[in-house]
Amino acid sequence: MKRIPKPTDAELEVLRVLWERGPSTVREIHAVVNQQKARGYTTILKTVQIMTDKKLVTRDASSRSHVYRPGLTETETQQRLIRDLVDRAFGGSAAKLMLQVFGTKAASPEELAELRALLDQQRRKGR
Repeated sequence: MKRIPKPTDAELEVLRVLWERGPSTVREIHAVVNQQKARGYTTILKTVQIMTDKKLVTRDASSRSHVYRPGLTETETQQRLIRDLVDRAFGGSAAKLMLQVFGTKAASPEELAELRALLDQQRRKGR
């Protein structure tokens, strides 16, 4: 797996825009982020520059306005963050994580059905 550092909260805001919109300029990213939380253009620009250095995003500089793309997919990023959380906070136990999740917040019937299907899939793999 690529050695890319974990994104900060501000970097995750930018990544969410890129995952939803696709390749975007800093101006486009700023417009979306600014709808949810007031952020200065230069703050977003600096964040994206740092993210480029960290390889969290890639930059296409072939046009006047640079276009940015995420370095990893949303799923890859989520998996890396969860793996880190499970290792650090739950001693590597996915079961402990899930028990905390369901002890804290109720799941919808649709989410429970998805989880049952995933558990069945995991059980079949274990045989």
